[in-house]
Amino acid sequence: MAPASKSSMQRACAAALLSQGTSIIRNPGHSNDDKAALEVIKALGADISIMDDETLEIKSKGINPESASVNCGESGLGIRMFTPIISLSDKPITIDGDGSLLNRPMDFFDEILPELGVEIISNNGKLPLKIKGPLVPANVEIDGSLSSQFLTGLLFAYAAADAKDVSIKVTNLKSRPYIDLTLQVMEQFGLKIPENKNYKEFYFSSSGFKKQLKNNDYTVEGDWSSGAFLLVAGAIAGPITVRGLDMMSTQADRVIIESLIKANASIAIEAKGIKVRPARMRAFEFDATDCPDLFPPLVALASYCNGTSTIKGVDRLTHKESNRAITLQKEFARMGVIIELKNNVMEIIGTGKLKGAGVQSHHDHRIAMACAVAGLCADGPTMIEGADAVDKSYPDFFQDLKKLGTNVSLIKKFRPYE
Repeated sequence: MAPASKSSMQRACAAALLSQGTSIIRNPGHSNDDKAALEVIKALGADISIMDDETLEIKSKGINPESASVNCGESGLGIRMFTPIISLSDKPITIDGDGSLLNRPMDFFDEILPELGVEIISNNGKLPLKIKGPLVPANVEIDGSLSSQFLTGLLFAYAAADAKDVSIKVTNLKSRPYIDLTLQVMEQFGLKIPENKNYKEFYFSSSGFKKQLKNNDYTVEGDWSSGAFLLVAGAIAGPITVRGLDMMSTQADRVIIESLIKANASIAIEAKGIKVRPARMRAFEFDATDCPDLFPPLVALASYCNGTSTIKGVDRLTHKESNRAITLQKEFARMGVIIELKNNVMEIIGTGKLKGAGVQSHHDHRIAMACAVAGLCADGPTMIEGADAVDKSYPDFFQDLKKLGTNVSLIKKFRPYE
């Protein structure tokens, strides 16, 4: 069973906070990023009750901060989405994070929030951020080349502030499917929806919307980002059947199916799930510009394909939990895979003959999972330092790998380079 989508879960948390009513969230995620999102909305006044393992109840009257500080954990989506939402309050609030998030650029907020009436002091474009609203919707133009998550935050904030006759213009927007997901969640929670003008402008009209208290019932989707690792694992060392992934989802990483088909993997879409089994695979070409989180599983897949696979979109990998292009190149080299970086393109020379090795996650959950999947059919054991990084998005990952017959064990003091 694919884990719950943290992209879907975190957006649902934001929408439940802003919809001002009672929301039921089914199939809630329990990754570290999901927990951080729940802590954020709790700090902003939401009342959260655990009905059972599969259901949460969230009651909200809007933004009513209970603390002068909010911590988004290590969630990139969390900090980018919740900062504009937090800015709706007229109270001074400090927004912070942990781990790699402390090194990610937040210059976007320094530039945009003052245009919306928000006072902000950052740490030279990084966390922590000290802000004081309230945010007042206005016509703005933003650069969407770094991440669509900034736009997601503004869309939520504008909707909650009942924006009228204003628009957000966007240039170079990446990861459009994630904006589709944002708008889908907003609509399901009864929030005001802007007119989408070909992803270049999002216009909030002054008419046709009446804000009401309502009860919401939302089921979090299965996660294609995490499910991609299971599907690739099936192509390498299956068979495996993955349940819980919606073929009609707006999640960007659903296109992992296309890459598996291009690689000639044996894949079947069945009523009970997606079944993948090993086959003689060939090199493939793929554009991951709109789905950069697929790079790690795609590299594992390409390693077992015959020939040189090319993946476009390397520019999207710099500001992740690690610089994923460099990290993938370095760690897969330890397993005997040559990766070349040529401007915005990654070339993976696949042989299907990997060697088990000591590798490092660099505290990046997707690197840890990519190395584990690549090690499934490697010659010798693969030992991953910092494997607990998977808790950020997929805490049950190694337990699920065991279902493929994989021998997984924890070595607390393992040091791969000694």
